[in-house]
Amino acid sequence: MILKLSFIAGITLLTGVNCTTASGQGGLTDTVTTEEVSKSQNLKTVKDNELFFEALRAKAHNDTKAAIDLLEKFVLVQPGNATAYYELSKLYVDKKKIEKAEENIKRAFAIVNDNKWYNDQYAIVLALQGKNEEAARVMAGMADKDPSDINYALGAAEYFEKAKKYDESLKYLDKASVRSGADEEIQLRKVQLYLHMNQVEQAGVVMKDLIARDPKNGKYYKILGELYDNNKMPDKALQVYLNAEKLVPGDPAIEMGLSEHYLNLKDTVKFRTYAKRAILNNKLDMETQMELFSVYAQSLSDTEQISQGLPIIRELLAQHPKNPLMIATYGEYLIQDRQLELGVSELKRSLALKAANFSVWQDLLIAYGDKKYADSLIKYSEKAIKLFPNQSLAHYFNGLGHYNKKEFPKAVKAINRSIDLLPETDAKGLAEMYSFLGDLYNTTKQYELSDSVFDKALEMVPGNASILNNYSYFLSERGTELDKAEEMSKKSLQLRPGEATFLDTYGWILYKKGKFEEAKDNIEKAVNANEQRADGTLYDHLGDVYFKLNDKVKAMQYWKKAKEKGAENPALDKKISEGKLYE
Repeated sequence: MILKLSFIAGITLLTGVNCTTASGQGGLTDTVTTEEVSKSQNLKTVKDNELFFEALRAKAHNDTKAAIDLLEKFVLVQPGNATAYYELSKLYVDKKKIEKAEENIKRAFAIVNDNKWYNDQYAIVLALQGKNEEAARVMAGMADKDPSDINYALGAAEYFEKAKKYDESLKYLDKASVRSGADEEIQLRKVQLYLHMNQVEQAGVVMKDLIARDPKNGKYYKILGELYDNNKMPDKALQVYLNAEKLVPGDPAIEMGLSEHYLNLKDTVKFRTYAKRAILNNKLDMETQMELFSVYAQSLSDTEQISQGLPIIRELLAQHPKNPLMIATYGEYLIQDRQLELGVSELKRSLALKAANFSVWQDLLIAYGDKKYADSLIKYSEKAIKLFPNQSLAHYFNGLGHYNKKEFPKAVKAINRSIDLLPETDAKGLAEMYSFLGDLYNTTKQYELSDSVFDKALEMVPGNASILNNYSYFLSERGTELDKAEEMSKKSLQLRPGEATFLDTYGWILYKKGKFEEAKDNIEKAVNANEQRADGTLYDHLGDVYFKLNDKVKAMQYWKKAKEKGAENPALDKKISEGKLYE
């Protein structure tokens, strides 16, 4: 009996009617009122809605999968809920399941077709599939229904532009303009559309309208000037700029426009005149000034970089005396001007203001790269390592400092650490580090290790001329695998013909193979390639070659020249004093 009553009660909850038992008037009855049915239905709705709110909580916690699962269950019990389909569509977009996203937003759209958010989402989903014109039609429909909201018109214009329906796009930009007035963004979009349509004069009309509304805005003149310059109308562009210069003297945008105009015409003198004015115009922020200076600097020759670049940097520093980047830039220019002490001082001043700039540390460490600054290089590389322990270059410079001090075990440790920090994808960087490590192992007479890391470097970058040269030179110095050394040296010269150091290496390999005439020819070429800057080692080698050719007078002459040039051969003094060859 109890089971029978429960069954009847369940039927009542679902049907929403009053029921009695089959026993009739005289039997046991279980009547359910309308109020009780209503309460029960509300409980069921609340339980269903909990699924929806759980889905939103999952979404808030970035658990997209759980949110989708919960919403999919929810729409099974409440298939007429447009909001749920809208939320599902957005989640499927996040999961890059665009077809599912479209399916759900269409369901929402079928239930409520005039909701702004649903239309936006529908347009987005269509556009993600490249259906830009369809997306535009969705937004256009809303714009036509509700012209008071310009976002619909702007959306339609954007999608029509992507679909290359430029006339349609202009139509909806015009609708947006009616509501917003001469909005700058809309007008500039019109300019782009007219240019897409090759209607340059019409684009110019729009810009002239903007200028008429705000004649003191230099940016508008620059845009109009660029418009004419980019469409091969330089005379019109120049007229715009010259008129603007009279109306708004000293405006940086106009100065920038004129500098670009003359750069296009390859008029270097006028380009530099206006570029310099723009760079030093304190109405611009420093970042823009430096961007303009970068373009200006590209027009300068190596000799002009200092004579013309350094004075501008000084003036910019006077405008921004406490800016760390500006101070560092000034320091770099001083170093290029061979004012090392002053330049280094400026780099340190920059780091005192902002230590967390590794590029400035790098400039400082490069400045200390010479052997005579080994202690400073070690000191400041250690400081850099404390701030940037995972910066491979900081460890490299530390290794270089120890190498320059002949502290080879410490150098090996630092370079190995540098290698550990480089990504495996950086084949060039790793190869250069392995080459340095090969040099260190060779210096400490760990020849097998040296050869193995050089081989590894060449596996990574077979065409690196410097590594080929260094490896072949070390082999020649040891007098081992000379055929392999000769082959590598030849390849390095094919890659960089006439390189003095490479010619010397090739000549020295030939010397070791007893080919003294050929050796002389190549080493002499190396010396003559740049006699003023030729390394002392080249003269030392040439002296040895002449000794082998029985010309002891020339041998002595070149050994003495090698000593003057600072050649680091411990046997050089004995060769000079005794007139004998010591290898």
